[in-house]
Amino acid sequence: MSAPVHEAPAAPADAAPGYRAGRTLPLRVEAVRQLKRRRTLVMAAILTALPFVLIVAFAIGGSPDEREGGRINLMDTATASGANFAATCLFVSAGFLLVVPVALFHGDTVASEANWSSLRYLLAAPVPRTRLLWSKLAVALGFSAAAMVLLPLVGLAAGSVAYGWGPLKLPTGGSLPAADSLARIGIVVAFVFLSQLVTAGLAFWLSTKTDAPLGAVGGAVGLTIIGNVLDAVTALGAWREVLPAHWQFAWIDALQPDLEWTGMLKGASVSVTYALVLFALAFRNFSRKDIVS
Repeated sequence: MSAPVHEAPAAPADAAPGYRAGRTLPLRVEAVRQLKRRRTLVMAAILTALPFVLIVAFAIGGSPDEREGGRINLMDTATASGANFAATCLFVSAGFLLVVPVALFHGDTVASEANWSSLRYLLAAPVPRTRLLWSKLAVALGFSAAAMVLLPLVGLAAGSVAYGWGPLKLPTGGSLPAADSLARIGIVVAFVFLSQLVTAGLAFWLSTKTDAPLGAVGGAVGLTIIGNVLDAVTALGAWREVLPAHWQFAWIDALQPDLEWTGMLKGASVSVTYALVLFALAFRNFSRKDIVS
């Protein structure tokens, strides 16, 4: 087994001329590396394809609002306009599909480098450990945000072509002008991103604990699913409010005639709090870890 790699001081006295720790592993370099990964392209293809799959499903099965039903929900208004279709794409994917790219982008960061036995060479470059983690975390967050934007953007474009550009029909009745609906969908996307930070934190922390990328990704997805299951246990009562899963659909309040912030603010604060703790644990663990791969 190779000897553990211990990080050298950020700016040793005998450092090479021009060496600056803060300039190592630029974000642009890390972003290009991650962009060329096959899993990034596959996830982009899946998120791009989902709106078209839904359009085909509605074409085969009939528009939701054409079916008999009682209570109207977001799915029942999916074909009312492009804005409604974009909101529906978020509704059907926020619970699980969007969890996968977030877990993948964060869980495959450090663990993949260790799995390829390239992590010790990065640190020997030398890239300070904190700098390496910040670069990878920033890129992972950026790619996750891009995934959150890509899905509704494609849904809005495809839905506008298929169902027309028009106001956002609200499940509770009434509608919002097309211009206002874009702002509301933007709020929804921002909240969905914040709500997924817990999964990001779990995956990133696990990525510093294991050399198996699939273990970090699978662990984060599994723990997220467990959170959803616990939230379904009504016997827990008010304790469910400390679970991030309890607030994952609080963004529905943005699709009301009068915008309601209370649920989204509570959900965002819970998610961000958990995420900050998990990110801190990841940095603490990696700073003390012996790198042997």
